[in-house]
Amino acid sequence: MKLTVLALDGCFDTGLSAILDAFTTANELAEIQQPGEGPRFDINVVGMRGEVRTGLGMRVPVKPASAMGKPDWLIVPAIAAKMPDQLVPALARRDVRDALALLREARAEDVKIAAACIGTFVLAESGLLDGQEATTSWWLAPLFRQRYPEVCLDSTRMMVPSGNFTTAGAAMGHLDLALWLLNQASPALASVVVRYLLVDARPSQAPYMIPDHLARADPLVERFERWARDRLAEGFSLDAAADALATSTRTLQRRIEAVLGKSPLSYFQDLRVERAVHLLRTSRLNIEAIAAEVGYADGATLRSLLRRRLGRGVRELRLG
Repeated sequence: MKLTVLALDGCFDTGLSAILDAFTTANELAEIQQPGEGPRFDINVVGMRGEVRTGLGMRVPVKPASAMGKPDWLIVPAIAAKMPDQLVPALARRDVRDALALLREARAEDVKIAAACIGTFVLAESGLLDGQEATTSWWLAPLFRQRYPEVCLDSTRMMVPSGNFTTAGAAMGHLDLALWLLNQASPALASVVVRYLLVDARPSQAPYMIPDHLARADPLVERFERWARDRLAEGFSLDAAADALATSTRTLQRRIEAVLGKSPLSYFQDLRVERAVHLLRTSRLNIEAIAAEVGYADGATLRSLLRRRLGRGVRELRLG
């Protein structure tokens, strides 16, 4: 498999190295298993300029993008612009605009494209993800939805293959992306790499999300979040929320769905889950008492919700 990694100036050091380390390890392990057959993965790093500096200022040797050829996959790691006020200007940089043209040219030549973390913004900026499913860094989901409304975003998922594209979630999602690509070529080799790198399964970003960070993207959603936190033990009422916030139910519903990609009730349940997990980890309350604290009739209902939302049971959550 021929792979090209597109390193942009200010790229996320950990993301770039995670991808390169995973494939280098795979080649080393493949040589041990089947000596003399050569590397399974031909990996090249290209850049839009003669030299690339990472987010931490390290210099990365790159080949010119013009010499990329036709890889099986073109991989876009994150740029180290973690917040909207940094990211939006970064997307307007000349080298990023040139990279968008490269992505479009590669796709026209039938190259498959993968991106992780904030690299998904670069891919979406090209317009190639329109009509496709995707994921991104969970805390930037509101900005992603606003900027790329034609992309079907599911920010709870860690990996989203869609057509000729694959996107991965935040930060260490780079490693998940590399392992997913390894698995496409050789499931057996990917399994060995997982064991050598001590990688745990992370099928979802949901356990890592911080609901109030998402709410801050919009003043009305932030006010709803504060209102909801004071009423987690009560039954949810959209009418009561709208009245308290001096808006209409339609406006509240529309704004929350636009910013968070979910209904007010679903977000209210997210807050209940967050509070329940906090109590499991910081108190001696039993599951029945915690259920009452967050507005559920019994512990069984809460257990089921936690398992469905987070993929983990009460005992696992208590252990952290």
